[in-house]
Amino acid sequence: MLQITITIVFFDSIWIKANKGMTRSLVSEIVTIIDIYNNENEENKKIITDLYNKNFNFSVRFLEEATLPKIQGERWFSPMDRTLRRELKSQFIEHWFDATSYKEVIELRIKFNNGVLQIFFPKERITPSSARIFALWITLPAFLLILIAILFLRNQTRPIVNLAKAAERFGKGDYIEEFRPSGALEIRQAGHEFDRMRKRITRHLNQRSEMLSGISHDLRTPLTRLKLQLSFLKDKKISKKMANDIDDMEKMLNDYLQFASSQINEKTESFEFDLLLKEITSRYEHNKINLSINDKVTFIGRLNSIKRCINNLLNNAVLFGKEINVTLKKTMNNIIIFVDDDGPGIPEHEKENVLKPFYRMDESRSQNKSGVGLGLSISYDIIRSHGGDMLLETSPQKGLRVKISLPF
Repeated sequence: MLQITITIVFFDSIWIKANKGMTRSLVSEIVTIIDIYNNENEENKKIITDLYNKNFNFSVRFLEEATLPKIQGERWFSPMDRTLRRELKSQFIEHWFDATSYKEVIELRIKFNNGVLQIFFPKERITPSSARIFALWITLPAFLLILIAILFLRNQTRPIVNLAKAAERFGKGDYIEEFRPSGALEIRQAGHEFDRMRKRITRHLNQRSEMLSGISHDLRTPLTRLKLQLSFLKDKKISKKMANDIDDMEKMLNDYLQFASSQINEKTESFEFDLLLKEITSRYEHNKINLSINDKVTFIGRLNSIKRCINNLLNNAVLFGKEINVTLKKTMNNIIIFVDDDGPGIPEHEKENVLKPFYRMDESRSQNKSGVGLGLSISYDIIRSHGGDMLLETSPQKGLRVKISLPF
């Protein structure tokens, strides 16, 4: 609105009035030339023609037996051309002019009984010298207003961007980072609601971790007593079987705590994913693991959790297969990891179930194998907490393929 007001005030009060005054002065001179050409004195015609051609940058000549063209050469949306036409009509001058064919001059033709008077005059005669000032008045406020709008919008959008980034980080498991709402009232309200939600989820995870730690302590104490009592049994065969059962119970308890333990106390950090895979696979020196790294990738996440995830997958693979292939590559926005084995694989209808906690198959892949059904569940939980996904497919070796996709 300010820009429109400035334009109207300047255009109407200064520029148009100056244009009208200059056009009237020009038309008055043209009327003088017409009056002299209506006089049959050839000497006066020559004097006035030479005078205007020499001193006023005019070009005046008479075209005998010529007529006026039918098509006007006015510029589109030109107040100067409209003013010129209006002033000429006010003097009852039958005319034609062309303001488009020449860059610097306007051609004006005036009808006489025996021909046409042709006059070329500079466009600057009807163009106010304040045209540049007018252009400056138009562009400078527009530029300033655009700059103010950009700064205003940046201040308004920055809190939204910060909120989106905080939500993304929280979705990837960065539970520790604080978030301070800012910006407009509505954006601050959304930020406060997000922060309250973040704190509720974090508090819930802390409570779960504390509860499970208490359960672990309470269960380990009687298990330890049972082990001590078994050592006093005389029947070593029975005591050995019972000791194995107790060991299995401890392993189940450890696996359960590993699955359900909160990850909120682990900070995210930057690390090289390719180097991490090399480090982990190098520990399986007695197993045939082929590592293929197509790209070097820097990833930000919870390093120990990612290690646990990869170790679980490799432990699962070496348990059921003889040859394991691990592949790392990256796309535009994701890290892709494949873990392939040549084991018996998992039936299609069971692939969703095996990602559930404590689910154990009765098929060949789980027969005579230890575990409580948490290895894949733990890995799946870690990947999802980093904002990624884990899919179970059939590997090219006819075994199981675990496909991990992580955003970076």
